[in-house]
Amino acid sequence: MSTGQNEDAGAGVGFSTARGRDWPSVRQFNIFVENRVGGLLNVVRRFETTDIHIVSLTVVDSADCAIIRLVLSDPERAYEIIQQAKMAFTESDLLVVELPGGPKPLLQICKALLSAEVNIHYAYPLLVGPGGRAAVAIRVEDIETATRTLTTAGFNLLTEGDLTE
Repeated sequence: MSTGQNEDAGAGVGFSTARGRDWPSVRQFNIFVENRVGGLLNVVRRFETTDIHIVSLTVVDSADCAIIRLVLSDPERAYEIIQQAKMAFTESDLLVVELPGGPKPLLQICKALLSAEVNIHYAYPLLVGPGGRAAVAIRVEDIETATRTLTTAGFNLLTEGDLTE
């Protein structure tokens, strides 16, 4: 099963992505697996014989099931692989923010979002950002406002195209 977010209204910040958005979102796959030994391995193995790289990964665990959240270097092909494997999944849009130089970059990002009253649902780091630069994936309540706020504050937001490097 797959459901996407219908957030097609533009933010007017000059971004254009392959998914027809006016903000630089990155697709995350939320894969639901039974909470048992080998569940994560089964998902990761789906990509070992491809040139699709796992850019970011986090696991939300509960007693009965786990949600494996993945950002992949080629989301279109990854979608097909996940679907062919008949895994239960959903998709969601994230903002990927390159960490700025200087002290306490996460604090800077959080302060910027707080100033616009944008709620952060969760965040996790990329394994390796483009060009080796550190970046963080953030799921926010209002992606348009967050995009406008972060770009106005001078943060570099990455797109799916940036993650294929």
